[in-house]
Amino acid sequence: MHPPREKPHRLPRASYCGDVTVAITACLANRNPLFVDPNAIAAMLDILRSVAKRHQCTVPVYCFMPEHVHLMLSGQSRESDTWQAMIDFKQASGFWLKQHAPGVFWQKDFYDHIVRRKEDLGAQIRYIAGNPVRRGLVADWRDYPHTGAIGIDLREVISSTITL
Repeated sequence: MHPPREKPHRLPRASYCGDVTVAITACLANRNPLFVDPNAIAAMLDILRSVAKRHQCTVPVYCFMPEHVHLMLSGQSRESDTWQAMIDFKQASGFWLKQHAPGVFWQKDFYDHIVRRKEDLGAQIRYIAGNPVRRGLVADWRDYPHTGAIGIDLREVISSTITL
């Protein structure tokens, strides 16, 4: 029996560079609910801030659900690389997991969706921020302590409609 072949990423790497916004979902293996621990989330956010800055990205929204994270990375210059930022985030956070949460690790890949020019960025951000509400964890997204943004004002963006 042959091992299953991995699927290549859908788009060429260049699609993730420059002035682009990408919605991403990354899951912990075996649906491990590590992200109920505020210390683990604080560590993940430190790593996310670092890689976003290194790759010249903002994070218009992030939402750490118990066993996965939804986030958006938005390139801020021609040199921005959202894909590499996510790869670096998973690598550095995976190292943290190995040191601080033995037996917890990321699933191999992540799901991504490039937000197209005609899409409403505000609607995409509201959808991500609304995940804890749809899951029944809180009644209002503002009450969920693990939703936020890096480099922008999340409340301002959620209250607006932005088309790329």
